[in-house]
Amino acid sequence: MEEAREVVEQVSEVERLKAELEGRETAKEAAAARAKDEAGVLVSPKAREYERATQRLAVVRVRGPVGVRRDIEDTMRMLKLLKRNWCVLVDDRPSYVGMLEKIKDYATWGEVEPEVVAELLRKRGELEGGRRLTDEYIREHTGYDGIDEFAEAYCEFEVELDDIPGLKPFFRLHPPRGGYERGGIKKPFTLGGALGYRGKYINDLLMRMI
Repeated sequence: MEEAREVVEQVSEVERLKAELEGRETAKEAAAARAKDEAGVLVSPKAREYERATQRLAVVRVRGPVGVRRDIEDTMRMLKLLKRNWCVLVDDRPSYVGMLEKIKDYATWGEVEPEVVAELLRKRGELEGGRRLTDEYIREHTGYDGIDEFAEAYCEFEVELDDIPGLKPFFRLHPPRGGYERGGIKKPFTLGGALGYRGKYINDLLMRMI
């Protein structure tokens, strides 16, 4: 019951934040969210709302659905981590950190670098209809010069991924080249395994999966 209550509280917190953001967006702000600044670059007011977030995080689902408790599977569903080797990008707000701690025995995460975000977008970014994300699409729909520039702005909290129209909120990755850590997929990273928080080493893992 206590675990179920934690999930409900996490969902409520995410919904509260979403409602708060939507409530703050006046008609003028909503228009500005798709407007361009003087340099012709999209700047998302929504991105500036995340005052408590300081880092972008990449999260990878390591283990499949066998034996997963329903509350943990529900949390992964909220994060869009529906299948093994799928990746999502979030931030380090308390609501997200709580969800990551909930799924720590089934996923791994850490602070992601702009260069790796760019590689994810370029090689694994998927638009509606199965189309690949391109520099041309970024220029046409955001005003940024390309994927690299957008990734830098994303990591600086100047824009959000949903500022790219039609981009799916997850990345389908390959199993890592060379496999996961020697400790296997049932031990935490701190004990030589693949699970839980791994800090900057998430970037090395992602580059082996892209």
